[in-house]
Amino acid sequence: MSTQAPLPAGLSADKPAASHRAYVTLVTNADYAMGALALARSIQLSGSTADIVVLHTGGVDDAALKPLLDLGCRLVRTELLDTSDAFNERHARGRLHADAPFTKGRKPAFHSPLDNFCKLRLWQLTDYQACVFIDADALVLKNIDKLFDYPEFSAAPNVYETLRDFHRMNSGVFVAKPALATFAAMLEMLDQPDVFWRRTDQTFLETFFTDWHGLPVTMNLLQYVWFNLPELWDWKQIGVLHYQYEKPWEADHPKSDRLRPLIDLWHAYFTGEAIPDVAALANPAGLNDK
Repeated sequence: MSTQAPLPAGLSADKPAASHRAYVTLVTNADYAMGALALARSIQLSGSTADIVVLHTGGVDDAALKPLLDLGCRLVRTELLDTSDAFNERHARGRLHADAPFTKGRKPAFHSPLDNFCKLRLWQLTDYQACVFIDADALVLKNIDKLFDYPEFSAAPNVYETLRDFHRMNSGVFVAKPALATFAAMLEMLDQPDVFWRRTDQTFLETFFTDWHGLPVTMNLLQYVWFNLPELWDWKQIGVLHYQYEKPWEADHPKSDRLRPLIDLWHAYFTGEAIPDVAALANPAGLNDK
């Protein structure tokens, strides 16, 4: 285990690290706290002994965090990054979604683009040697501890509509090695005059780590693959299932009928009841002979 030391400015933890490795997620409101609970439970059920760290902003109250505390997560409060007023204005929800609209799916009203940059504070968690970041709207479906041995920066492709997307990165799952020097270099690049990160942290990380290493698509399988690219779907191979765009805790969202098996699976992990044998689940229609 790494030597304990006070966390850098901008972070405060409820307890020390208990491992030299950690799964890290980010919670910015009560909705994502629900997502983090299902994620944390799925990580624990995978048999991992790594820490589960929940970075949380001031938008989350103690009541929403208590289930995560009860599950044994390490809670680390994070302040927003000290970015300029002009940067904040360019990346505010209304301005960003007007300048870079999402056309493939619907972002829920609780989506806060500026908060996404708090992911970068992971590099301040220097009491860990290696971290795997996972968005709170995801589930771990089998043990993926091998990712801690992957190099920085490793991420899966942003594939959910066409195979042509394999060249693009999705920042919902990535492997990182915390270092204050890296964090400082990130801040220097992040807030340049007139800079605009079209997909917030995702565009920034893809630019900062130009030679990013590719993880298998199954380590961050996006939910739209279920109906757009069913030939890629195999429950036995999925390490991380990522509910991009519409969220499984939303009632009757626009694609709920098409994604019902995935939504039901999330609710099983959220409640901790009737969690199925994932490897035995049926693949998309017509592909059950895999």
